[in-house]
Parts: sequence; structure tokens; C-alpha cells
Amino acid sequence: MADCFELDVIGTSSNERKERGNCNSLRASNAKLENIVNTKTDIMRVYLEQDAVGLGRLIKAKEISSIEALDAAVEILERLNPELNAVSQTCFDVARECARTTSRGGVFSGVPFLAKDLATSAAGLRTTNSSKFFSLHNSAPAVDNEVVTRMRKSGLNILGFTNVPENGWSLTTEPKLNGPTRNPWNVGRTAGGSSGGAAAAVAAGIVPLAEASDAAGSIRMPAAMCGIVGLKPSRGRVSVSPAPDFFHGGAVFLCLSRTVRDTAAYLDAVAGGLPGEPYTPAEQQDGFLAASQLGLRKLRVGFSLASPDGSPVDSQISAGIERVARLLASHGHDVEAHDLKFDILDCWSAFTRMAAVQTAGFVENGAASFGVELRSEEFEPYTWSGIQKGRSIDALTHARDIDAIRRGGIDIAKDIHAYDVFISPVMRRVAFGIGTSFDMSCGDWERYNAEFLKDAACLFPFNVSGQPAISLPLFQSDEGLPIGIQFAGRYGDEATLLQVASVLEQELPWSGRVPTVHAASDFS
Repeated sequence: MADCFELDVIGTSSNERKERGNCNSLRASNAKLENIVNTKTDIMRVYLEQDAVGLGRLIKAKEISSIEALDAAVEILERLNPELNAVSQTCFDVARECARTTSRGGVFSGVPFLAKDLATSAAGLRTTNSSKFFSLHNSAPAVDNEVVTRMRKSGLNILGFTNVPENGWSLTTEPKLNGPTRNPWNVGRTAGGSSGGAAAAVAAGIVPLAEASDAAGSIRMPAAMCGIVGLKPSRGRVSVSPAPDFFHGGAVFLCLSRTVRDTAAYLDAVAGGLPGEPYTPAEQQDGFLAASQLGLRKLRVGFSLASPDGSPVDSQISAGIERVARLLASHGHDVEAHDLKFDILDCWSAFTRMAAVQTAGFVENGAASFGVELRSEEFEPYTWSGIQKGRSIDALTHARDIDAIRRGGIDIAKDIHAYDVFISPVMRRVAFGIGTSFDMSCGDWERYNAEFLKDAACLFPFNVSGQPAISLPLFQSDEGLPIGIQFAGRYGDEATLLQVASVLEQELPWSGRVPTVHAASDFS
């Protein structure tokens, strides 16, 4: 395993060169796959070695079947989920029927997939948001929402929902309803939130790709905690229909994956708005997967070692950022230090009040459709305090908060507009212990969000500005925990971020790193 701080000035360490060689050997062996998939062990090994794009190609080529891929995923899930608690609902019978009857179309033909149990509508699965309220009163929909329709069209086969914190407002996944999701690298640590279940499932090899969403870091933070790839796309890049909007453009949907090409291919599969939707980034000509494989032009790169709120950042994270900055400079890019400057306290205060109003409206609408009254005992104390806070905010205050958020977004985008790419921490620390942070039994809305800011300070600015940002699992800590580094781009320019990510995936490869809890241990 590569030691991320064993430097030869700018070059890669000897361990990393070996890891890259192993990675290349694996690709070569996968290219010679014909006639070796003869046993269950062969199928399992191939399933674990492939990313989603590779697995879809093998299914299309009939090297393995979609049923065999699904059976592998189900076996791994049933073996690992009792320890990780990454998956909260399953629909194996529906997935098996889809595997039997769905034609081999789309880039992810027959690839097992997990959706996220948060604001996702998938036919046959009851969305609960890990909330007692929704689990008691919601029912399974008969139809998919827009993004799930696109998932299925790409060939993805949904076999369940991943665990989330209640209503998603946490950077750890420890809901009272379902219990905590554990990090595959160290089961005493968090897998992150709110896409913690998705991150744990992908990192552990249950599925190569899973749905994720992000309103204040909920794609990027779990990616960093679990050592995988997490791209928050630009505002409006992916439709949220039938909802008109989430968090005034602050919340967006995409995925978590183990490879850059899977993220790019998934973005191709689900990207695009619908007529009349409020945010419209320019379409990517020829697609994001093709763009990710293009060479890099000379870039102007900014980097910061600091958290915008002044919270101290783990020195190992700072060392990783410095190393990436030096590496990009050695490739001829213009690189300079720059700390993000905007009124973070004013912006965070407005953003959290807006989120409280949105949450109150969301659950009030749910109660009206279910024909029930809201009851405090059906929510965790923090969520209930947020609902009460949202109910208490008058229309003028809410309007001023939206204006303040928009001003903050403009300030953020202007501050780093000179850079094609801006590098910063994902968070101030590596994966922290289960039960140590984001305690939703806290009914003090102000105190909870003051603590939240310390871990969201590097993340939420790009939800406010609408810019794309990606976490890449470039390093590991002295304890062997993943360290993600964040790269933000200009609005609508996911392509440049994916190009940088593709280069770094080769320069600082992570594919050879396997967490402690992983199915590959039985098929090595």
C-alpha cells in the first residue's frame, strides 16, 4: 500500500510505482478475459475487479450474464451488510426479474446498483429518508422519478436503497431508525453522510456504483471518508423532476464510484434538464466520458490549505494538498496559493435557515398528502427542532435569506473565477468515530448547526455557488484511513474536473487500495 507522504520531491514513491504497475497488470489481465469465466469464483473475481463500465461491457459481450452479476452482488451484500449496515432496503426479486428480462442496452447493461433512500422515487421501493414519520406513512410509488428512469435506461439494475441519516442533514449516517453505517476501512469510524450507505457499499465492493446526493457535502464527504470518487455536479446539471427544485439549487444528485470513468459515464447517463427548469448549464458536447479522456490544456490552479471558517485542518490533509499542487506545477500548470474569501458566517446562517424552511415545507406537504398530523415522536430531536425553526421563519426573512445565499454564491464564484481548478480540503479531518459527532438527539438547532459548520466549511460553499466539485481518494493517513482532496471548477465545467481527475488517477492511483471489510478477501 502506498505511503502518501513518502516523497521524492515531486515524483511518485516506489510503493506507488509498484501499485500503478499492479493496476496496469490488472487492466491487461481483464483485457484477456475470454474463456476464463467458468466458475462461481471466476464470476465473483471478475465482478470485484471491474468497474461499472467494464462490467457493463462484459455483460453486453456475454462474458458473464446480468443474472450472474446480480447474484454476485446479492451474495456480497448479504455477507457484508450485517457488519457495515450500508443497505437499508432490498428488492432482490424485482432486480432478478429485471436481470432476466431487460435487454442489453446502455453503458451499464445489467450492472447491479443501489439507489439512495433520500428524496428518490423508485417504483416498488418505499422512500423513508430514514425517518420514522415517512416509514410509517409513505407508500411505495408505482413510477420512477426522472433520474431513476434515466438510471434504468442506462442499464443499471436497482437492488435496494442505501442507508442515510434522517432527512439527510448530517455528515455521518447514524439514523435512529436504521442504526449506523460503518466505514469499511475501520468499522469504528463513520462512512460519512448523508450518502454514507452508498459510500460504504461502493468501497466494500457490494456494487461498483451507487446513487448519492449533496446539499452541503453529502457526496464529497463520504467519498473522502471511504476512499472513492465523489463528484457534486453543477446546479441544474441533473434534473430533480418531479420536484421543481431542492434547497433553491443547493441540493444536487449524482453518484459515488471507484473510478473516474464510471463517474463520467454515469453523468452522461443522467445529465440534462427538462423544459422550464430554473438552472441550465451548457451541455457537454460529445459527453463527459469522452471529455474526461482528453489531455489537459495548461491550467491556472489555485489551492488552499485552510478551512474558510478558520477551523484547524489535519496536517496530513494539508500535506496531501501541497503534494498535488507541486505535482500539477511540475506538469507545467500555473499554481498559486489562495484562501477562499467570503462572509461564511452570514452565508451559513442564511443557508441553514433556508434549509429549515425547506424541511418544514417538505414534511408539511408529506403530512397533508398522508392525511396525518406531524408529531414530534416521529422525528429525531434535531429534525423536529429544524421543523419548528422553519415554521417560525416569516416570509420576509426567508426572502432575505435567499438573497443572502445568492450574494454569497456570487462572492464565492468571483473569488476563485481566475482559476480553472481550485484545490482545497474536503474536510478538516479524516473519518471520525461512530457516535462522536452530529448527534441528532440534540434538540438545539443553533448549537447543532454551529458544530456542523466546522465540517461543512469547505463543502457547502460550492452548493451555494452551484459550482461542480469532486473529491478524489488520493492519499491515506498514518492510521490507514482515506484522505480525499477536493477540486472545484467553474459553473458548468465538470469536464475540466474530470480531466484533472483522470490524470491524477494515473499519477496517484488508488485502485490497489482495499479496505479491511471487502469481499475481495475471499477471492484473492
